[in-house]
Amino acid sequence: MIDLLKIKKSSLSPLFGRVKEIQSFMIEVEGLKTSVGDVVEIVSKDKNELAMVTKVTKDSCFVSPFGFVEGIKTGDKVYLKNEGLQIPVGEELLGRVIDPFGNPKDGLGEIRAKEYASIIKDPIDPMKRGLINEIFEVGIKSIDGLLTTGKGQKVGIFAGSGVGKSTLMGMLVRGSKSPVKVIALIGERGREIPEFIHKNLKGDLSDTIIVAATSDDSPLMKKYGAFSAITIAEYFKDQGKDVLFMMDSVTRFAMAQREIGLALGEPPTSKGYPPSSLTILAQLMERAGKEEGKGSITAFFTVLVEGDDLSDPIADQARSILDGHIVLDRALTDYGIYPPVNILKSASRVMNDIVSKEHKEAAFTFRKLYSLLKENELVIRLGTYKKGMDPELDKAIEKKEFMENFLKQKEEERVPFEKTLELLKEIVL
Repeated sequence: MIDLLKIKKSSLSPLFGRVKEIQSFMIEVEGLKTSVGDVVEIVSKDKNELAMVTKVTKDSCFVSPFGFVEGIKTGDKVYLKNEGLQIPVGEELLGRVIDPFGNPKDGLGEIRAKEYASIIKDPIDPMKRGLINEIFEVGIKSIDGLLTTGKGQKVGIFAGSGVGKSTLMGMLVRGSKSPVKVIALIGERGREIPEFIHKNLKGDLSDTIIVAATSDDSPLMKKYGAFSAITIAEYFKDQGKDVLFMMDSVTRFAMAQREIGLALGEPPTSKGYPPSSLTILAQLMERAGKEEGKGSITAFFTVLVEGDDLSDPIADQARSILDGHIVLDRALTDYGIYPPVNILKSASRVMNDIVSKEHKEAAFTFRKLYSLLKENELVIRLGTYKKGMDPELDKAIEKKEFMENFLKQKEEERVPFEKTLELLKEIVL
């Protein structure tokens, strides 16, 4: 439930409109002058509900409630909230699990924040973006060694259901040395939130903030849950800190916008997604990055691909915006390789700019040998390949076990960057 105690009466306009018509997800309001993005409060006898203006016509406006329409009646008063949609930010949020409005979900009492911030902001000005020239260490060999991430980079984690996204997210959070970690869990099942905290994060939230909008929340809550989380990350970035931002998942975020867009009458395009479902991805993702004179937000966005199909419209759009992608391959789990990162289908667009020449050459050689193995896997298994036919393939076969061990890593294990580089060089020499 939304904590309406945080909305002071003085923040409401003395002017009001009235509910004219109620649909399953949309409410028509007459008599109130608004613009798209304004926040209103619907005051009913049975309940008070916050809503956002999503469409404006000549004589009325349409609002989407953050909760549900049950209990709202035609004729109910609708007030414009002067301050817009703001959430608490600051050190007081560390270690807490909150909803998209900053209300606690962990039962640990009220959050007494001293500062509030609007969740709708412009991305970093392109001319004020800092160059990504520092390595962001995550403690996972396959990523640090072959898909090296930089501070301020935006990376996608693409995988089908049940391949190990949550496990990899936990490893990234525990393995990175970032002083602040913000995690947005959007559209997750309710049971998955405590499970993620206790199983994947081992119950340690000392430097972590979790913003959760569960699957039973309204589409608007899921949509703005993601924007609330990135706003919190921006606060710490502005303090000069290097923040780790993680979001699971972009797909459910886009699905929430699909519901909103279709309710507003937008035309469905590929797989039923309206145009706004694709444009909103850039609005969210471009808020991550590195800003001159401030800190950085290194972001990992998970993308659920149906049937492991990377040509899904959301996956395709996300890849075009992001600075790299990590593909989790179901087939690798059959060989006992966890995390199942397919290094041949994955890429980091900034790696060549932030690693040493020696590291770059070692990673290139590793990829080349591993690619040779995969291309000739059937021939090798059938026993039709004879040693000496191809010196490069001979070397790849010789290094096969070492390469597979490099890609494997236990969930609780963290490997320092220097050790990863040392192991990589030993394999390719």
